[in-house]
Amino acid sequence: MLAEDRLNAIVSMVQQAGSVTVLELAEALGVTASTIRRDLQTLDRAHRIAKVHGGATSLERAHTTRDLTISERSDLHNDDKERICARAAALVEPDSFVYIDSGSTTLKLIEHLPHLDGVTYVTDSVLHAQHLALRGMRTVVLGGELKPETEALVGPDALATLDRYNFNCGFWGSNGIAAEQGLTTPDIEEAQVKRISMRHTAKRFVISDASKFGMVAPVKFADFRDATIITAGEVPAKYQSMDNVITV
Repeated sequence: MLAEDRLNAIVSMVQQAGSVTVLELAEALGVTASTIRRDLQTLDRAHRIAKVHGGATSLERAHTTRDLTISERSDLHNDDKERICARAAALVEPDSFVYIDSGSTTLKLIEHLPHLDGVTYVTDSVLHAQHLALRGMRTVVLGGELKPETEALVGPDALATLDRYNFNCGFWGSNGIAAEQGLTTPDIEEAQVKRISMRHTAKRFVISDASKFGMVAPVKFADFRDATIITAGEVPAKYQSMDNVITV
């Protein structure tokens, strides 16, 4: 089987099953697991499937029907995330009060943040708070109920805390980005935290790779033009000329 035929076969199997393991693909196609892993990296970079630990899942399943865990998402579109986060981190100014949403791309952002005087970071993620603190950043974490899949804090306590704050700028992830349906996420409680935190922020940035464009998750938390979107990868043509989309 030619390499291109094998790649097409993998995409077909992933789309039909929703998700498949490396071993399942290797057995079905008669190749080694290492060959399948290389193929999955190629397809992931092309945004044809989503590579996850131990296999692959369809883009629709990965980004709209449920939240992947942070560890599952951490391997997705790494090169794109590096470029996005380098650009986003440069937007933080001294003496700022900054909100950072939970998620794998915002976690990557923390690695790129400069050490600036007078900056305080507020986050709804216990994991993000730990990473910020380890980098010596002044950090505030919201209260609330911990959501295991994304390690985000949600609920009335988180919302009440946000109501007391006003942020200079903030950074959010989004499972879906669509001009008509807006910015969306699978979880109602996380959507509430995103919505309220955005409402209290002057400069709002969504940081997300191009695979999220055209995707729609169940719960809307903002209109498409409520934030500047910093992205990388193959952005669909209809979004390339929009003035709130920055491709790096």
